[in-house]
Amino acid sequence: MTLKPHTTLRVGVVLALLASSGAFVASRVIAADKAVEKVADKAPAATGPIVTIPGMPPVLDPNNLYSENNGPSHLSPVVKGDLERIYVPNLRSNDVYVIDPVAMKVVDKYKVGSAPQHVVPSWDLRTLWVANNAERRSTGSLTPIDPRTGKPGKEIPVDDPYNLYFTPDGKSAIVVAEAKHRLDFRDPHTMEMQYSIDAPKCGGINHADFSIDGRYALFTCEFDGSVAKIDLLKRSVAGYLKLNMPRTRYKDARTAIPDGPGASEICTSTKGMPQDIRISPDGKRFYIADMEADGVHVVDGDAFKEIGFIATGLGAHGIYPSRDGKRFYVANRGTHKIHGGRKGHGSVTVIDFATEKVVSQWTIPGGGSPDMGNVSADGKSLWLSGRYDDVVYHFDTASGAVAQIKVGQEPHGLTVWPQPGRYSVGHTGNLR
Repeated sequence: MTLKPHTTLRVGVVLALLASSGAFVASRVIAADKAVEKVADKAPAATGPIVTIPGMPPVLDPNNLYSENNGPSHLSPVVKGDLERIYVPNLRSNDVYVIDPVAMKVVDKYKVGSAPQHVVPSWDLRTLWVANNAERRSTGSLTPIDPRTGKPGKEIPVDDPYNLYFTPDGKSAIVVAEAKHRLDFRDPHTMEMQYSIDAPKCGGINHADFSIDGRYALFTCEFDGSVAKIDLLKRSVAGYLKLNMPRTRYKDARTAIPDGPGASEICTSTKGMPQDIRISPDGKRFYIADMEADGVHVVDGDAFKEIGFIATGLGAHGIYPSRDGKRFYVANRGTHKIHGGRKGHGSVTVIDFATEKVVSQWTIPGGGSPDMGNVSADGKSLWLSGRYDDVVYHFDTASGAVAQIKVGQEPHGLTVWPQPGRYSVGHTGNLR
């Protein structure tokens, strides 16, 4: 483990630079018809109860979907006795490293299936599933981990499980078969097939989040620069939304620095590369990290239209809400490339949910590639995989100070366990 001092980006310089290029009028902007305008004021806060789909646990606070994730006092009785661990899937070494976050060291490791992408908590919080998608081969599988012991069980053969989600009512696991352009709905315990939804116009379907009432989900289409809306009641694709590209973005070059001259360039990319997606606390907006756009798209899920954009950093990738639901962290991978180099210009951007303004920017001294992860139960730590640097980053959420722990080859969707919440809708710990 190596402890590194915190370095703060001069955010004002970045904003001034972008403003001079005409791309950043405010921290919240909308790109439409190639013009950039201010986003209108938000809709009034919700006042009545949310009517959810049958079987879905009630939304206890309509203004804060994350109210049940607010710290250790909201840990479910189900996770009592579970080990406090960080589970890190390493894509190239086909293994999982287990970190003790108190000791700040690797305490276990074991082989799993081919190309493990994410470690995903089950809806009932009793199993952590390792999604081994085998990268376009027919040998994909899911490896169960018992969070009480931290040990793996017998793999279950599953076709192309790049990612894994669960319907908000807990009735189905959703295996995201990325290479197949398909969502496979399966029994959440046995993984037996229930039914499938094809999304032929969603190349690179991978990350998702669900509406506050559980009626639909938005899935990002990484290779088409768009988002697919899935009607969970009708079991069909409700539509596709092409995301707008900003006029400028960060220059992807070894000599570029995020807060200095030359940090931005005219964006010539015609389509984005959307990655992680998270819903706002009041359920009215979705935030979508885009590796090509270097920021977060803001989408009205009900109307299914883009209403804003927030510039963050080079290669925006992962999104994680703070435990109190007031802020969210954006992991900027440090490159536009799917396969990047070591010691890139990775960073973390902290955004206020209410104002949609950047409130802090954290860099990694010496460079890095922060990717996927989550926040600790107490909210004091942000854990992220270092995708191209074979490390895991531990960020202090109060100061931005970062430490590193060496792991396997190409760590990806790590999960922090246990986490507060009543149930999981998947990914690296999207609990509600």
